Amino acid sequence: MGITYVDGQVKGPKGKHADVRFLIDSGATYTVLPGNVWKAIGLKPKRQMSLTLADGTTIERSISEMYIKLPQGEAHTPVILGEGADQPLLGVVTLEILGLVFNPLDRTLRPMRMLLC
Repeated sequence: MGITYVDGQVKGPKGKHADVRFLIDSGATYTVLPGNVWKAIGLKPKRQMSLTLADGTTIERSISEMYIKLPQGEAHTPVILGEGADQPLLGVVTLEILGLVFNPLDRTLRPMRMLLC
């Protein structure tokens, strides 16, 4: 298993933007922005959520919404407003909104195959 990053740009509600290097975390539900980034682009907390970390620890974090642009596409997405040492993570919800899946074999983002039933 390897570590894979993707460079992207995030934008707040008033057009302020920042470049971010995200760790692709296929085990994370939501995307996370560090405090210095979300504050710089002007995001504001919209609600609180209890989150469970991989080690079973439960934490409280604020949730907001941002615009994200990756080489593979762009969209609005929910985002966890990080605190302290929280690092930028690209989670599954954002990947699904963008129509992307992470291929762990070659560690790339690929278009999702859509099936209509």
